[in-house]
Amino acid sequence: MNIALVTDWLVARRGGERVLEAFLELFPKADLHTLVYRPGVLGNRLDERKVVTSALQRIPGGVSHYRHFLPFYDGLMAGFDLTRYDLIVSTSSACAKWVRNPRRVPQVCYCHTPMRYIWDGFDDYFGPGRASLPIRLAAKASRRYLQICDLNSNLGVSRFLANSTEVQGRIKRLYGRESEVMNPPIEVERFHPAPVRGDYYLVFSALVPYKRLDLAVRACSERNWKLVVAGDGPERAKLEKLAGPSVSFMGQVPEDQVPGLLARSKALLFPGLEDFGMVPVEALASGTPVVAFGRGGVLDSLEDGVTGTLFMEQTVESLEAAVDRLEKMGPLDPKALRQRAMAFSKGQFLMKAQLFFRRLYNLPAAESEGGH
Repeated sequence: MNIALVTDWLVARRGGERVLEAFLELFPKADLHTLVYRPGVLGNRLDERKVVTSALQRIPGGVSHYRHFLPFYDGLMAGFDLTRYDLIVSTSSACAKWVRNPRRVPQVCYCHTPMRYIWDGFDDYFGPGRASLPIRLAAKASRRYLQICDLNSNLGVSRFLANSTEVQGRIKRLYGRESEVMNPPIEVERFHPAPVRGDYYLVFSALVPYKRLDLAVRACSERNWKLVVAGDGPERAKLEKLAGPSVSFMGQVPEDQVPGLLARSKALLFPGLEDFGMVPVEALASGTPVVAFGRGGVLDSLEDGVTGTLFMEQTVESLEAAVDRLEKMGPLDPKALRQRAMAFSKGQFLMKAQLFFRRLYNLPAAESEGGH
């Protein structure tokens, strides 16, 4: 069986790339197709793999500024010839499922979310103050066209896998399609509780608008709580202006330092509405409680009063009250928190994925476990 893996782009190792890595392990001989690719981003995992990129890879600035070419994604994805494949597996929060499937072979789309910046999150990216006027006008002009491209591409998708119940609801609401929830794989073996906990709260995130990190920065500044902000992004300058002396910014943290940073923190603060939320599960695997906004994908992994506390309004006051409640609860058992995280391990993901493909396409065991 010839299998094509398709992902939006491959320029950094984030949550979506970890799901891709699991599929690479599941299908070790599958060819990979992506808009643009930065060699080395997944280490040596692609050394023996055929990687097919779009024409954007060959355009000067295409790799570093791929987001600027959003209106052309449909044509770029149409350039991939997938006629020789018997199964297409796309992992997407943008346009991977836009590939053409003229033979109507099975395509399974693992959906992290319908494209946020043309659907529900449009104003987070292109609203007043979020982008320059020319970019905002261009985005508004092309939004409906991109929505039509996104909806039309669903005709080539046989089955959707949703990374959370939150995304399952979005797929149903926006696409009118059913899906099966398969939470993303978490590398829980990298994380362990620390013998001594520090005196700081932690934010570990890309610094982008929809993460609502301003709530954590404001709350900790007002209450003089020590907050460490790990991560970088376009919102950093704005957040630094909001921050009081109790808030410090680390910038991008090397991957080998992340487990210790999580394990030593008093709690992870997670104020955004997330598709799933991999970092909260990593915190649990580190024995660290989580204070999170109680909507969205985190409800698949977090429970108020068990894994920490949840707050139901995205306000500074609501977040502060949740932190106060956590303090009054006293220490949570790190072993119990870690045990909860084990349900989201990479091994669990691979087992569920194998069962899914065997059941749905009647693949022999050898093929679903890596045959080709």
